[in-house]
Amino acid sequence: MDTTAIQRALVALGYSLVVDGKPGPKTKAAVEAFQRSRRLHVDGIVGPKTIAALQAAGTKKPDQAREGGSVPPDWLPPARMSRVIVHWTAGGHRASGLDRSHYHVLIEADATIVRGNPSIALNDAGGTKKGYAAHTLNCNTGSIGVALCCMAGAVESPFTAGSAPMTLAQWQVLPRVVADLCRRYGIPVTPKTVLSHAEVQTNLGIKQKGKWDISRVPPIPSLVGAKACGDALRAAVADLI
Repeated sequence: MDTTAIQRALVALGYSLVVDGKPGPKTKAAVEAFQRSRRLHVDGIVGPKTIAALQAAGTKKPDQAREGGSVPPDWLPPARMSRVIVHWTAGGHRASGLDRSHYHVLIEADATIVRGNPSIALNDAGGTKKGYAAHTLNCNTGSIGVALCCMAGAVESPFTAGSAPMTLAQWQVLPRVVADLCRRYGIPVTPKTVLSHAEVQTNLGIKQKGKWDISRVPPIPSLVGAKACGDALRAAVADLI
């Protein structure tokens, strides 16, 4: 594997770095982190064992993954939920362990749906419980976190989609996932109940730290701005309910 292939493999696994074909310190740090996670000798050198581990990791799906675009009933425990907040992970095209710790449902580049580690019930509107999904600053109680696995290295202005751009498949399956959640928990489709992280501060009055996901949809260049993207998502969800 050359440096570019190594970087792409690492980004696909959720490591944050730019794919530029240059073996810089960030690439070495990501290699070391990967080696550590696979209990390999940690030296930052991509030898035969590290290559084999990268290739194996690239073909393995997470334990709790589903293809087809619908959320399995056993992912949806009884709970009082008020809203669905959608995000992108700002990582690679596959759900990393860190991604799965912060969101309830994730959508990978090929539209595979992955279950996050926290149960939705831990974010109950009656009060969060230990181990809840911390996906939105001061707005996790009663909120289901859904994230698209993408946009590593993306820049808001001037806009660049980074090394793992959102795919059309992700954007198209997102309304189906959100519609399943809304039906299960009786959540109406409004700008205050189905919204992106980028809309939280404006729509709910809860200050965030410059979050801009989702205010661009790379496969659809005409969708620009948090409200435009949010309105498009809500319209698609409403059509499915």
